[in-house]
Amino acid sequence: MGSKNIMQEQVIIDKQKCTGCGLCVTICPYRVISATGEVVEHSGVACFLCDHCRAVCPQGAITTLGQSSLLGLTTMEEKTEVVRPGTSNGPELVALMRSRRSCRQYQEKAVPLAMLLDLVKIGTTAPSGTNSQGWNFVILPSRRDILTLGDRVSDYYRKLNRMAANALLRGLVKIFGGDSLGRYYRNYFDSVSEALRQWEEEGTDRLFHGAVAAILVTGKKTASCPAEDALLATQNILLAAHAMGLGSCLIGFAVEAMRRNRAMRQKMEVPEDEEIYSVIALGFPAIAYLRHAGRKVIEPRIVRSIVSKQ
Repeated sequence: MGSKNIMQEQVIIDKQKCTGCGLCVTICPYRVISATGEVVEHSGVACFLCDHCRAVCPQGAITTLGQSSLLGLTTMEEKTEVVRPGTSNGPELVALMRSRRSCRQYQEKAVPLAMLLDLVKIGTTAPSGTNSQGWNFVILPSRRDILTLGDRVSDYYRKLNRMAANALLRGLVKIFGGDSLGRYYRNYFDSVSEALRQWEEEGTDRLFHGAVAAILVTGKKTASCPAEDALLATQNILLAAHAMGLGSCLIGFAVEAMRRNRAMRQKMEVPEDEEIYSVIALGFPAIAYLRHAGRKVIEPRIVRSIVSKQ
């Protein structure tokens, strides 16, 4: 009963403006809006505040409290007009997607904090399961912060490499827990050893590639699909970063280390009820690409339902 009242308070229908057209009734995924005479009513039951009703109302009669129609961007103009299906520049969108590449050479120039904050806001425009919006973000705004995380990630892999180098331990792990340590040894041990050597002896950053900032994307473990939600937000950030003149790169080794090291998650202020899903290195690129990345030709499987006639 309490949640119903809360939902009803969050979705407000102005009876003076409502004409009873019923568009909000047809668009509501949980059917919690119903037509009652010349106006509509919101029951509040099972509503997850998707905001479709407010967005579709031609009279502007619906208000959704606690949700903002503006992101509050400060580094670019924020347009409020809806881009209707089929009216955007498709070739430009595809060109943006194809032009964004993983950047592994950055300028030393710092990224303004305002740009990083705007990237997080843009990330939240991604869809999420049942509109949970269960993601969260951690911003590392400077090269110094990157180096702090890099040191901790290096400590983790230094310990992991010592374990993987022990043939007896690899055998025991394989017997009792699968071949995860053995696979790591075969696939990553040599390259990680060399990267650690270069980090310690030469100061060469093979992990973050000289990036001067980073955004960590997490998701609430209780969300219906936290991994998908976080990765969709990540893709938004990657594309927006390119449009804003930044280079970006996903750092999978940092994600894996943080998932397995509680102290590292605590240092990065990731609470226990969240999981880390991506670490995005950012900075102004030091190199410009002249051509799109090639892609393997794929043959999708097309499945049709065939009903045989008797």
